[in-house]
Amino acid sequence: MKASNYFQMSTAELQVQYNSLKEKLFNLRFQHKAGQLESGKELTKCKKDIARVLTVLRQRELGISAEPVKATKKAKKA
Repeated sequence: MKASNYFQMSTAELQVQYNSLKEKLFNLRFQHKAGQLESGKELTKCKKDIARVLTVLRQRELGISAEPVKATKKAKKA
């Protein structure tokens, strides 16, 4: 996933994404050691996605970037 997509997620969504990526990385490492994983590219991609998520979370913690504001619906004029 691109980093720009992570900037559009809320902090709670990023935490959920981080947890699922960590679980995916665990499974990929297990498959790699068992010889079931043909290419290590998926392993590398997962690690980079985890780094992207952690970077966005850290930037928000330091105040470098803000959490996206949800757009509210505007009332239609009659």
